Amino acid sequence: MKTIFRVIGILEGISYLLLMSLGLYYKYALNDPSFVKLFGMPHGLLFMLYIVLAIVIKPMMNWNYKTLFIVFLGSIIPFGTFYVDWKYFKK
Repeated sequence: MKTIFRVIGILEGISYLLLMSLGLYYKYALNDPSFVKLFGMPHGLLFMLYIVLAIVIKPMMNWNYKTLFIVFLGSIIPFGTFYVDWKYFKK
């Protein structure tokens, strides 16, 4: 389960960066919202899966609520999921 969470976290981080860079560039600079639609749905699904899996693995990882909050926060800050992976799963 921990490995699945790590993979979902990395995919969620990549999808977030693609959405915030390419998606917003095409939408506002080139007036083409197709990339926001293309990256938005997978990112939304990965985001929800990341949150649910964080709640599921909380007891396995012996996280307190502060750590869980940091993991949640990592999902909304750019590069946050990569930090969470490095901080809590580097062993």
